[in-house]
Amino acid sequence: MNTLIVSTFSCTFEDYEKTVADFHEKVGHLYVKDYEISKESDHKGHLVLNVINPQAFMGAAGMYFKDWDAANGANYSIYSLTTIG
Repeated sequence: MNTLIVSTFSCTFEDYEKTVADFHEKVGHLYVKDYEISKESDHKGHLVLNVINPQAFMGAAGMYFKDWDAANGANYSIYSLTTIG
């Protein structure tokens, strides 16, 4: 896992989780080897991904989520993770 995305949104966590799964099934699997999603609250989630092509992933995710982000007030903080031990 090399990327952490902390997301906030106005929809339910379940709707967010479904949207992430739909993205991965349709196109995300081309850029992401695997991912884990966890719920922090009803309107905040953490997504940890093993991204195999970061630039392509960011482009595809940006296009896929553009309308969804606007409709759901989504905001993201994206972090690159490195192993320290």
